[in-house]
Amino acid sequence: MRPSWCALWLSAVLLATPTGLKAGAPSNPARICVATVGNASTVSVMEERLTERLAKDLARAKIDSISMDSATTRDQKLWPTRDNGEEARSKECDYILLTRIEDKRALSGQGTTPEISIGGRVPSLDASDPLSGTTGPVYRENMRVNFALFQTGKTDPMIDTYILERSSANVSESFLEAMDREANRVSHEVKKKKK
Repeated sequence: MRPSWCALWLSAVLLATPTGLKAGAPSNPARICVATVGNASTVSVMEERLTERLAKDLARAKIDSISMDSATTRDQKLWPTRDNGEEARSKECDYILLTRIEDKRALSGQGTTPEISIGGRVPSLDASDPLSGTTGPVYRENMRVNFALFQTGKTDPMIDTYILERSSANVSESFLEAMDREANRVSHEVKKKKK
């Protein structure tokens, strides 16, 4: 007995359907547009590399993410610019992630309380630091990585917080761990919202 046309069509549809989808799973998961990381610090930073790292970390956490060409605002408060909003809509993103690196010391003049330091700055004791040891200690200030997550088209952030981080002696390695921690926090919030 030959199979009917309907049976053949149903078989083709079932074969073309990904097996990883579960019943009740959303057909279009949330997508995050990652704005180019901004650097408002005196430390050299590879903004494009950090942006790419952040997008890849989110992808590893099973979040659909894409890097944007538009940058994080230079304003003190993180908020999506017109360029961010237009690009996010064109890329069909549900969220916009903004990230900016700042000198923690510079923030003390902007209303935050300066840290108390007795006897000067604390030296770097990192054994892997190429400048430690015989050449003397390396002094590093804490840096602050501010980040905010917005739903596209909304002005109130879902997340608006920061991570304290130290810059590395190697410019290309600076703040990579901070991007990992930021991605972890953002993916947790987005997954929680989807439940």
